[in-house]
Amino acid sequence: MSLLKSIKYFSFSFSIIFFCLAYAETDDGFIQTSSGKVLYQKTNGILLWEDIPFALPPVGNLRWKAPKEFNNTEIIIKPKTMNFCHQEIGGEIQEIYEEGTEDCLYLDIRAPVTKKKDLPVMFWIHGGGNTSGHKDFYDFSKLVKRQDVIVVSTNYRLGPLGFFTHPAINDLNSGIDQTSNFGTLDIILALKWVNKNIESFGGNPNNITIFGESAGGHNVFSLLVAPQAKGLFHKAISQSGYTKSSTVEDAYKSKFHNQKKTSDSWTVLNNILIKENLANDLSEADAYQEKSSKETLRNILYEADAQELINFYGDTFEIPLLTNDGIVIPEIGLLDALGSDEYLYEVPTIAGSNKDEIKLWIAFSEYFLESEDTFLSKTLGIPKLKIKDKDKYAFYSSIRAAGWQLRGVQEPLENIFNAGNNDIYAYRFDWDNLRNFFIGDFGEILGSAHALEIPMISGDYNLAGEFKWIVYPRSPSRRFVSKNMMNFWSNFARDGVPGNSTNKVRWTKYNPLLDMSILHIDEKKNLKVSKLDLNLDILVEDILNTTKLNNEEKCIILYETTNYIGDNSFGKFADRLSYECSRDEALRISEKNSSYIKL
Repeated sequence: MSLLKSIKYFSFSFSIIFFCLAYAETDDGFIQTSSGKVLYQKTNGILLWEDIPFALPPVGNLRWKAPKEFNNTEIIIKPKTMNFCHQEIGGEIQEIYEEGTEDCLYLDIRAPVTKKKDLPVMFWIHGGGNTSGHKDFYDFSKLVKRQDVIVVSTNYRLGPLGFFTHPAINDLNSGIDQTSNFGTLDIILALKWVNKNIESFGGNPNNITIFGESAGGHNVFSLLVAPQAKGLFHKAISQSGYTKSSTVEDAYKSKFHNQKKTSDSWTVLNNILIKENLANDLSEADAYQEKSSKETLRNILYEADAQELINFYGDTFEIPLLTNDGIVIPEIGLLDALGSDEYLYEVPTIAGSNKDEIKLWIAFSEYFLESEDTFLSKTLGIPKLKIKDKDKYAFYSSIRAAGWQLRGVQEPLENIFNAGNNDIYAYRFDWDNLRNFFIGDFGEILGSAHALEIPMISGDYNLAGEFKWIVYPRSPSRRFVSKNMMNFWSNFARDGVPGNSTNKVRWTKYNPLLDMSILHIDEKKNLKVSKLDLNLDILVEDILNTTKLNNEEKCIILYETTNYIGDNSFGKFADRLSYECSRDEALRISEKNSSYIKL
């Protein structure tokens, strides 16, 4: 045998031995878990174990029940296709046009090929408004490979299958099954599975960080107060999260029941009754619900098609999802529970938002933008985009983003601090170095919009699809931001401290009583620390006093700012207006101006 062949043979043999030491492999190359045996795939320079069942399929009588553990050590786990949960077709962020399935409670594990033991575990919770999204949309391979961490991503039930409040369901269940927050319990059961099994994959069950974006960040906050989640994780990161939660009464039958854009459970069941020809209109459906037994209504709900239930739930921020059921989420509500030492699970916590959050939704709105065809845009098949009124666009975006930062970052962190946890950090993602191209200035149009920070952390720019060359152009600026975000997130997962940037800017704790420190994450020259000190009264006054908006525009932005990210406080401010502005008026204005430019 030649020297070269000997070296290759030795290296190969050593790697096999090391792999067996680091991972709990069986003789046939599988890893034994409580859910069965699973074989890794080597992909994108990392190891992937895919579609591991952590719960029994929540079908039949298990619909609207707390998830039940999947325990079958004998089966061979194989990758599946189309195993995402039933959800809103089209999605909030991910354009999904296929129906999902109720048999969707699976998770994936990505680990580095370095085959080390006791690696920090990062548990990803996807976004999508808790009505859409799935684990397969995100690829954290580069984060895993570069930072020597393990990333677990999970599915959980969505919309009315994951969050539902109706006496015909809850009152006829018992114990934890009486909850309204089935999707939250799915995430918690996935965390339990990780605690039980992750050591076999090289992970440290005593060092688990939960992190998620948008609804995923919202769910991170919910896990900080859910008693069933205590002790299952050790650090938390909320990216563009929020604190909105519903009372049991509003989730079941709100004062706006049967109205347009209302998706409480009473209204959803009424729509089912009409579709099944059990009632001719909403008035008859009301009467049917009022006279029927809980058992009768329960049977109708259980026989309803899963995708139709999702479709009846609508597509508005007003959907009652996370519910203050007193079982998973305290009756005082999510925000107040974060400020209660009785409920808060104290772990090091990061919360942040993006400078231009709302531009994800208004960047292609015909109300704010116009399109024109040029020779080059016709060649590419993409119209040239132009902002109609730059001052109005900038003001609308800045107010809504400030509202998100106040209600999704400052308020929850202040409450967490007041409950006794001073191990907290705040950030704002400011990077907007997108292409200024002949089809539009996307740094101005899209900027640092909602969800744009995710690829900087994951390293997967394919999240932007065919527009990745516009949104994430190759540049030193992009490399700097991505490298630092990966460092911050992985440092925090390892040690609970995000640390310093590569240019020596220190990310210090957020203390609402002292410096109110927040890190602005941006390219090298703009990465800095400043103060986070916002006030809702001041934001409202800015809306009322601006000359950049007309009265209709002031009405809708006031409604959105005081309602969508936190609990509804619109009524506290509406009487400051000298013109008509109600919920109905705001929704009418929104619907009137909801058309989008087609690309």
